[in-house]
Amino acid sequence: MKSTPSLLFLFGLCCAGFAPSSADADGNFRVLPMAEYRDRMVTAWLGQMAGVGWGGPTEFKFNGKIIPESEYPSWEPDMINQFHQDDLYVEMTFLRTLETHGWDADTRQAGIDFANSGYPLWHANKSGRLNLRKGIAPPDSGHPQFNNHADDIDYQIEADFSGIIAPGLPTLVMELGETFGRVMNYGDGLYGGVFVGAMYSEAFFETSPRAIIAAGLRAIPADSQYHECISDVLRWHEEYPDNWETAWERINEKYHLNPDYRRASCGDKGDFNIDAKLNGAYIVMGLLYGAGDPDKTIEIATRCGQDSDCNPSNAAGVLFTTIGAKRLPEKFTSALKRDVKFSHTAYDFDGLIAVCEKLAREGVVRAGGRVEKDKEGAEVLYIPVVAPQPGKAEQCWSPGPIANSRYSDAEMAQITAKE
Repeated sequence: MKSTPSLLFLFGLCCAGFAPSSADADGNFRVLPMAEYRDRMVTAWLGQMAGVGWGGPTEFKFNGKIIPESEYPSWEPDMINQFHQDDLYVEMTFLRTLETHGWDADTRQAGIDFANSGYPLWHANKSGRLNLRKGIAPPDSGHPQFNNHADDIDYQIEADFSGIIAPGLPTLVMELGETFGRVMNYGDGLYGGVFVGAMYSEAFFETSPRAIIAAGLRAIPADSQYHECISDVLRWHEEYPDNWETAWERINEKYHLNPDYRRASCGDKGDFNIDAKLNGAYIVMGLLYGAGDPDKTIEIATRCGQDSDCNPSNAAGVLFTTIGAKRLPEKFTSALKRDVKFSHTAYDFDGLIAVCEKLAREGVVRAGGRVEKDKEGAEVLYIPVVAPQPGKAEQCWSPGPIANSRYSDAEMAQITAKE
C-alpha cells in the first residue's frame, strides 16, 4: 500500500486530546466551545477538498474492480484547491438558501434557488433541476415518477453541509434532508445524504469510526436497503478486519452484481454503478479500514472504485472533522488558496467558514439549544441531545404517491434560468 497508518500520527491525536466534546452535568446537552467547533468545521471542508482532489484522476475509470495500487495517484499539495468541483459548489447553493432565507426556508424555495443555479449537473441533480424548471416543485422533482435517477448518489455527495452546520443535531440533519434532498432524490438516494450528514454531525463529538457510522445509521430507516448495506459493511469489517479487499468482494457481489440491490439506480446494468448504497459502502470502507489515518482513509475509499472522488471526499470530510485544524498534517493546508471563490458561488474559503459558523449558531438555537459565554468571554454551544426518529422506509422501485407539487405562476416567475 502506498499509504499506511502512521502510528506516530495516531499516537499524537490521542495525546493531544482527541475526544472533542463533553456533556453537561445532567446529560441533556452536549457542550462544544465555539472555537473548537470552528477548528473542526474548517477541517470538514478541507477533508472534502482533499478527498475529491486526490481521488479526482480516477473517477469512474475503475468500475466493478479495485483500483490497482500502481494506478493510485500521489498527493500533491495543490490538490487541496478544488474550486470547480460539483462535490463542493452544489452544497454551497443550499448554504446560500439558508443564509438568504433563514432556517425556515422550505423545500419549494430550495428548489427555486437550485433551479436558478448555473453549473453543469448530471444524474439526479440534472433531472431534478430540469423538473424544477418545468414547474414540478419538490418533493415531486425528486420522486421516481419524474426522476429516474432518484436512487443515485447526488444528495449523498452534497449533504456534507447538513452535518457541518448541525453539530450533534441529527434531527436537524434529517430536517435539512427533507428541505434539500427532496429536490433531487428519494428513498435510498435521500437516505445516503442523511446518513452522511448525520456522520458529520456526530464527528464533532466522537472519534471512533464505528460509533460515527452507527450514529449515521440511527438517522435513516432500519428497513431500508441503504441501512442493510452499511450494516453489512460493518459486519464484514468484523469478519475481515485486516483485509479490506475481501470485504470489497463481498460488497461487490451483493450490492453491485446482484440486480435486486440496484433496481432503481442509473446504470442498473454493467460495470458503471452510481447507486447511493454501493458508493456509500465505499465511504464506510475508507472510514473503517482507514482506522483514523487520513492518507489510508482516502486511499481505500478511492481504490474501491466507481465514484472514486466523491466517496473519499465524504470519508475524508467526516474523518478530518474528528481531527481538527490544529492537528491536521500540514500537507493538507500548505498550498490552500483562501481567497479564490468556489465556482458559481459567493464564497471563498474564509467566506464559507464564516457562513457555516453563523448558521451553526442559529441551528443550535433552533433545535432548543443555546449559545453562552464562559468566564473568559468565549462562546460555548449547548447542544440538546435528541434521538432521531426515522420513519418507515420508502423505496424507489415501489414509491409512494406523488404530492402533485407544482410551482405557482408567481413562483415560476422567480425561476429565470431555462434549460
